[in-house]
Amino acid sequence: MDAHQNKSPESFKVTGSWSMLSKKLKSKFAQLTESDLKFEFGKEDDLVARIAKRLNKGSDEVILLLNTAQVPIPNAL
Repeated sequence: MDAHQNKSPESFKVTGSWSMLSKKLKSKFAQLTESDLKFEFGKEDDLVARIAKRLNKGSDEVILLLNTAQVPIPNAL
């Protein structure tokens, strides 16, 4: 059994460009609005809840979707 299958994502943090990620999401899910995708630092749970409600998905599923779709910002050397 793969240990990663049982691990449930608990939170979402923006690690890349939110602008790029929100554009990706809008192109994949046309029903998402600018209001649904409004990002406010420290209110990630509200963002996840809005997206989950609009897409009729659970918050864990939305967090997984967001985390896998993020484009990380490369670390500066």
